[in-house]
Amino acid sequence: MSLSAAPHHIPPLHIRGRTVWRQYSTHNPDGFKDKSAVGVFTPKAAALFILAGTGLYFYFRSEKQRLQEQKQKEMESRSVGRAHVGGPFEMMTHDGKPFTEKDLLGKWSLIYFGFTNCPDICPEELDKMSAAVVELEKTYGPIVQPIFISVDPARDTLPQMARYVRDFHPRLIGLAGDYATTKATCKAYRVYFSTPPGTKPGDDYLVDHSIFFYFMDPDGNFVDAFGKSSAEADVVERVKRELERWKAEKGRLV
Repeated sequence: MSLSAAPHHIPPLHIRGRTVWRQYSTHNPDGFKDKSAVGVFTPKAAALFILAGTGLYFYFRSEKQRLQEQKQKEMESRSVGRAHVGGPFEMMTHDGKPFTEKDLLGKWSLIYFGFTNCPDICPEELDKMSAAVVELEKTYGPIVQPIFISVDPARDTLPQMARYVRDFHPRLIGLAGDYATTKATCKAYRVYFSTPPGTKPGDDYLVDHSIFFYFMDPDGNFVDAFGKSSAEADVVERVKRELERWKAEKGRLV
């Protein structure tokens, strides 16, 4: 007999005055099934598995919906917190084409208000805006449209605007109009401008006006404003941040 099959004895067990001898063998009797060899995926376990899977499905679906609603609320909150800038307007481009607020749709825009006879501030701001657009083009291509709107309707004729915009970004669009359209456009964009009383087109004068440019999204909504104190790097950084946020939310850049 092999050692593995030999019976093993244990000390006697005394029960009510009797000695009971018990022995056991390491050899399993016929018909006995080792539980470790039996599958545990019972109908009850299968039901629990299905219930757990169903619960996880509904949990993740609910969590996804909650996150989408939260993102929508954040978007609405940012929209409410922004100033109401922009609206309907009608002007002419420097090459004689009509231009309205609808032409802003489908692209990002940087819009500066100034005048061509400005000695220093306007050229500096347009240089800064043009440089920012060039830097953004390196990463995103030509998706930001630079625009210059005149606040000097008496002197900024279309030929004058055409000559002026050549000194800046090659895609810069110059917009001009008569006094009524200029005033209406400035009012829509909350831009202040004022010329000295009694001036004539040939006079040498300065136009007092707001010094900043706007950043508008592809839906024509106001996003940000950059003043004289905003450096080119700051403009680029803030525009990039908004472009990436738009891309994350909508899955596209424009």
